[in-house]
Amino acid sequence: MTLRWSASFSVVVICLWALDLTMEILSKKTVWKGKFMSAVEITYRDARGAVRTWEALERVSTGGIVVMVAVTPAGEVLFEKQFRPPLGRDVIELPAGLVDPGESMETAAKRELIEETGWAAKKLEFLAEGPISTGASTEVLRAYLCTGLEHVGKDGGDDNEIIEVIYVPMNDAQEFLRNAQAAGTLVDLKVYGLIELARKRWGSH
Repeated sequence: MTLRWSASFSVVVICLWALDLTMEILSKKTVWKGKFMSAVEITYRDARGAVRTWEALERVSTGGIVVMVAVTPAGEVLFEKQFRPPLGRDVIELPAGLVDPGESMETAAKRELIEETGWAAKKLEFLAEGPISTGASTEVLRAYLCTGLEHVGKDGGDDNEIIEVIYVPMNDAQEFLRNAQAAGTLVDLKVYGLIELARKRWGSH
């Protein structure tokens, strides 16, 4: 299938190549389940009518995932650096966490921000929502801009986390990320785009 978009005419040309584009999930079974993650095998029918399988990961007992671009009253973005065992290295990220079953996204975002950074947000604004890794995971992430911050406690996360909170002026955030990566520290790729979305929203206040 070919999709071609023309900005000048705002036309999408779709060449279907005589395919029946009805695709559907037929079944999904859990092949392994841990405390926080499970591996699933998905059986589906593709656009040609062939039945295929796909392996993916799912979160266990969670209502979703939230990530926060938090800006202090001084105009600083809160970044985090923590060791990630799957990569075996430190990674620079934004505050984020899992939504407990029955918990709202907004409540989870406020709770996780306090737990990880020690800052409470009076105002949350929706930034974006979408899948994280479409080929490997069923996870969908929701991002918020958090402002009206008040420092209410210690940072560092819960007993299972060792988090270093880094304060960076919003206008210097992209340069900070580039320098960190150049120095050999991994940067969570979605951070770059979320910072830009947040900067534009924050700057319009």
